[in-house]
Amino acid sequence: MSLSEIMSTRVVSVHLDDSIQSLRELFDATGFHHLLVVQDNRVEGIISDRDLLKNISPFVDTISEKQRDRATLDRRAHQIMTREVITLSPQHKIVDAIHLFNNHKISCIPVVNAEKQPVGMVSWRDVMAFMEQRVQAKKA
Repeated sequence: MSLSEIMSTRVVSVHLDDSIQSLRELFDATGFHHLLVVQDNRVEGIISDRDLLKNISPFVDTISEKQRDRATLDRRAHQIMTREVITLSPQHKIVDAIHLFNNHKISCIPVVNAEKQPVGMVSWRDVMAFMEQRVQAKKA
């Protein structure tokens, strides 16, 4: 079975120069755990919610906040993104995604077309949901 059958086609992307503050707002608004960084509609990087947390001062929005803490929100997406993005195409098999999840410390894989344009995202949760459906179908 191919990734096109289980991937989410809803993808949130940001630009290289978007501020960490705007990324923070997007994470809060969408509930997503990963944002794709694109330039000319091509994937150039990825940012996880964990990447964001590592790059924001823990004192932001607290009584102890100082100007330097607030300044961490002015950094840009290109400064914190992962540049070596592992991607797959919609035609790749689910087992290809499983292999990547097991051999790299990643929790989602952007799905791109031949022009490196994002067409979807597959997470380990998508794979687990698919596996659960298969098991349930065999029980029936």
